Amino acid sequence: MTSVEISPTAEPQVSETVAVETAPAAAPAPKGRQKPKVQTLPRKKIVKVLSVGMEVTGKVKRVSEYGAFVDIGVGRDGLLHISELSTSRVRKVDDMIKEGDEINVWIKELDREKNRISLTMVPPGTKTIRDLAVGELVTGSVQRLTSYGAFVDIGMERDAMLHVKEMGDGYVAKPEDVVKVGDEIEARISGVDARRGRVDLSLKGLRPAVGSGSFSEDIEIQPMGAVAEADEDLPTMMELAFRQALDGEEDFQPPSRARKPKRRKGRDRYEQDDIITRTLRYRG
Repeated sequence: MTSVEISPTAEPQVSETVAVETAPAAAPAPKGRQKPKVQTLPRKKIVKVLSVGMEVTGKVKRVSEYGAFVDIGVGRDGLLHISELSTSRVRKVDDMIKEGDEINVWIKELDREKNRISLTMVPPGTKTIRDLAVGELVTGSVQRLTSYGAFVDIGMERDAMLHVKEMGDGYVAKPEDVVKVGDEIEARISGVDARRGRVDLSLKGLRPAVGSGSFSEDIEIQPMGAVAEADEDLPTMMELAFRQALDGEEDFQPPSRARKPKRRKGRDRYEQDDIITRTLRYRG
């Protein structure tokens, strides 16, 4: 509390006391208890500490229909898309991971401009269906046969389909005429459906047609004029046709019931009226 004395000049001197409050001085902070400093990375520099293909450990922070957000400890959550949870088809994210799970992931893509991190649970170097291309040659093992084709293991989570129509350039009656269970074959990819996880194969142009070349070795080419004498007495096609026609005339029998001629209705009615007229004339 401070006392201030006011003494005006025109009026008698009167002493008056005015109270003025002052803010207390701040107490000095005790030594050794300083507030910890939080070091934050600039937004544009977060992804600079990462590299594509790096394996990191993270915690699932949030799960959605299309994937999950994973905290990998760099100040920015990475996106783990549902298609990157496994090489096989995943219907729901909850079937693979849940919120709070500690998982190992790999850096798939980095967008330094937009500061985005794409993650994957598929180890680098693993070939997936999205890496296949139409026309590519692959090697696989025949797993099973059906009436319409064969299923071939080409290293994917799902066996590829080799249809019976794609087993050769010619007609193939049965799949077992071309391949058997356990055969190692080389085929060409004719179709890829990554969404459904389907791969179609074809053998056209890779193998000779079934039965091709089997008859060429058995055919003996003879020069002209080297026909056996017994073949000269064989009748020609014209003679056979003539003999067949003669034999048919001898065995021909007329039908038992002759076809009745058509009767003219107008003529029959005229004849009937004439008979009635003459009968009445004779009676009269």
